[in-house]
Amino acid sequence: MAQGAFTRDENGMPIMTNGIVATKAITYAELTTGVIGITTLFTVTGCVTVRVFGICGSTIVGAATLEVGISGATAIILPQIANATDLATDEIYIDATPTTKVETLPSQLIIGNGQDIIQTIGSAPITGGQITYYCLWAPLSTDGNIVAA
Repeated sequence: MAQGAFTRDENGMPIMTNGIVATKAITYAELTTGVIGITTLFTVTGCVTVRVFGICGSTIVGAATLEVGISGATAIILPQIANATDLATDEIYIDATPTTKVETLPSQLIIGNGQDIIQTIGSAPITGGQITYYCLWAPLSTDGNIVAA
């Protein structure tokens, strides 16, 4: 078997799934994790490929907008949900219309130069609910890495 046929993790082991998985769970509270603004979900170093989605653990409370991306393109990874209360328990945030069943993985993106993956809450605070974000990723550069922030 050719050594270069698989993307490899930092231990040299081949990655034969959808990549390495990093997770970030957020339980929203109005004055802390649910405030309007940007929260870093995953810290990125080097160049990586990513697929990100969220699974709602409990229905989101608050008529906020919600999106996931990088600095300068805040909805490039997950498009904006116009009203976060549309994200209910067990629904999957993969696009602007959350659902309980998804048949395909989200689009794969390349992130370079260590641009962190961020969540942006806009228009109103989120006062309750919980989302776990999943980042399926693989390094492209020798220093490529992702960790939950």
